[in-house]
Amino acid sequence: MKAILVTGAAGFIGFHLVEALLKKGYRVFGIDSINNYYDVKLKYDRLSESGIVKNKVKNNLKVQSIKNSNYTFLKSDITNLPNIHQLFSDEKFDIVINLAAQAGVRYSLENPHAYVQSNLVGFINILECCRHFNIEHLIYASSSSVYGNNKKIPFSETDRVDFPVSLYAATKKADELMAHVYSHLYKLPTTGLRFFTVYGPWGRPDMAPTLFATAIKNHQPIKVFNKGKLERDFTYIDDITIGIIKTIDLQPNEKLEHPYYQLFNIGNSQKVKLIDFINILEEAMGRTTEKLFLPMQSGDVKSTWANSEKLMQAVGFVPRVGIKEGLEKFVNWFIEYY
Repeated sequence: MKAILVTGAAGFIGFHLVEALLKKGYRVFGIDSINNYYDVKLKYDRLSESGIVKNKVKNNLKVQSIKNSNYTFLKSDITNLPNIHQLFSDEKFDIVINLAAQAGVRYSLENPHAYVQSNLVGFINILECCRHFNIEHLIYASSSSVYGNNKKIPFSETDRVDFPVSLYAATKKADELMAHVYSHLYKLPTTGLRFFTVYGPWGRPDMAPTLFATAIKNHQPIKVFNKGKLERDFTYIDDITIGIIKTIDLQPNEKLEHPYYQLFNIGNSQKVKLIDFINILEEAMGRTTEKLFLPMQSGDVKSTWANSEKLMQAVGFVPRVGIKEGLEKFVNWFIEYY
């Protein structure tokens, strides 16, 4: 079975992907810097679910899962090229799935250098290692944010994405461009996946579902930006992980329009108004709370909506979890965890 490196393995999507890969029998190696962008307890609790014991996690010390012999974890930062280069040399990976990144649109207004380091420096390190160690396929996380405030919806991969409205979006677009260069120059097969507003159990505390659920639980007002007129293509985490795994064997080749390089939207292909999302969440939690209707925030986009037809045709990707079912699953986890 192929050996797969998952970067960002203690993150929301990374944790779920590791679990899904292990269930399919892959040998998985996870790395994560475990930075303090949000409470590291959640990251360590995710790792614990995968059998990685917290008190064994030290910088650049490999830890074997006590639940699955096919899983090894390393606390390391992709911005440290010598460490990452040594890891590639030691482990002989077949596939790399890069999910490590500084996340969050609004935080990029406060700390732009974090995005340059993780999303640009870190990603070029991954590209360099993939090139020098002949990785079969690099799959990496891009984002729906690259579409900016495009008026044409749903968003398609052929749309222009030249005008990002946040630094986070700009770094994700830059990742796509850098991947294309490595595919073109070195014939490195790369697949970029543009994620659309992923949610579900073990989600980040700075994202809307947890922020809103916390406010509802504590009878606090919810901040509703753009007066509730924002629209998002909310995609349940299980649909995302299934989609990622389906692309592993879809290795781009020389016959493509852009040889060895491909991009896909991966979303639920439905848009949901933010106020409707809140109403469904309140229903799932069995209570309501006050809403503070506020103006649009800098760096936000008004609407996201994925056309995922290209991924459907390529690998049969069909999102299966609707917003009501997905939020019920999220609430069940949220109540138990918090």
